[in-house]
Amino acid sequence: MLYFLSKFLTPYWGPFRLLSSHAILLAGGTFCAALACAIMLPRLWNRLPRDRGKAICAETGGMKSAGKPTGAGYYITLVALPVIMVFAPLAFWDFMTVLALYAAMIFGYLDDKALVPWGESKKGLLDLAVSFAAALFIYFGHHEEGGMLVWLPFLTGPINGAFTVSGWVYIPVATFILWFTMNVTNCSDGVDGLAGSLTVIALAMLAVILYIVVGYRPVAHYFIIPVYAEAARWAIVVMIVCGAFGAYLWWNAEPSKILMGDAGSRFLGMLVAAASLMTGNPFIVLALSPVVIVNGGGGLGKLVLLRMAKRLGFEIGENAAIRRVRFPLHDHCKKNLHWSNAQVLMRFILLQLAIMPILLVVLLKVR
Repeated sequence: MLYFLSKFLTPYWGPFRLLSSHAILLAGGTFCAALACAIMLPRLWNRLPRDRGKAICAETGGMKSAGKPTGAGYYITLVALPVIMVFAPLAFWDFMTVLALYAAMIFGYLDDKALVPWGESKKGLLDLAVSFAAALFIYFGHHEEGGMLVWLPFLTGPINGAFTVSGWVYIPVATFILWFTMNVTNCSDGVDGLAGSLTVIALAMLAVILYIVVGYRPVAHYFIIPVYAEAARWAIVVMIVCGAFGAYLWWNAEPSKILMGDAGSRFLGMLVAAASLMTGNPFIVLALSPVVIVNGGGGLGKLVLLRMAKRLGFEIGENAAIRRVRFPLHDHCKKNLHWSNAQVLMRFILLQLAIMPILLVVLLKVR
C-alpha cells in the first residue's frame, strides 16, 4: 500500500518518495511486525487452546508443554498480515500465494484446537492441497513463454544462466518442495525455540538472497543467474514474518510461556519453501534449512529405507545404527546423548550457522 501511495504523496512532500524504497519498506515492516507482536501476544495468548503434551515423547520431556497456550502461530501471522499488506507491494498472484500460506496456518490451528488430533492422512492431504495451490500461484505469477525460468546448482543454462522448465514439471516439483519443507519444519517443533529459531535464521538469509543477489542486477550477473523483478518484494514479506516470529521467540525462550503449534510451524515451513522458489532455484531450500531437513526429514528417510530393505528381503537388526537413531533428531540428542533443551537449541543453531554459508557458496558459486 505505501509503495503505491508514494507516487501520489511525493508531490505534496518530497520525503514521501522514501516510501517507494524497498529498503525502507523492509526495515519499517520488520520493526512494525516485531513491535506489534511483542505488544499483542501477551494480551491474546490466554484465548488460545492449551497444549496436551506428547505422551509418546514423555521420556524426552514431551509432557512439559502440557497446559501451555498453543497455536500462537494463528495470532502471530494475523498480526503480521496487515503489516504485509501495508509494506509489501505484492502483485495479484504473489498475494494469492500469501493466502495459501495462511490456509496452511488455519489448518494447523484447527488441528491445534481439536480435542482429538487430526490423523496423518487428513493433515497430509490438506497440506498437499495448499502446496499445490501455492505452486500454481507461483507458476502463474512468474512463468514466461515456454515455462518457468529456473537456475540450478552446478549448471549454467542458455538463458542468462538459467533453463526454461515447463509447468508440467515445475508445478509437481514445487508442490513436493512446499509440502516436504512444511512437514519437516513441523516435525522440528519439539524443543522450545528450535523450529522458530532455525527457520528465522533461514528466512533472514533468504531475504538477503532475494534482495541483494537475485533481486540486484549487478550481483545476479556476477553469479550468472537471471534477475527476478519480484524478489525484493518477497524479501519484505520474509523479513516482516522474521520480525513477527522474533517477537514470539522472546516469549518462547525456555522455559516457554507460549507455543506456536502447527499453526506457526506449517506457516513458517511453507514460507521458507515459497520464498526459496521465488529465488528461481527450487533446491536452495536444502542449503537454507539443512538442520531442519535432517532433523525433521530424517524420520521419513529412515522409514523409507526400512520398508525398502524389507521388500528386498534384507533384515535390519535392532542393533543396527539406523534403528538406534531416533527421529526427529532432537529426540535422539535428548534421550540418547542426554542433551538438555538449551543444549539442543544452541548446538542446532550453531550447526545451522556453520553449514548454511558453505552450502550457499557451493550452490551460488560452483556453476
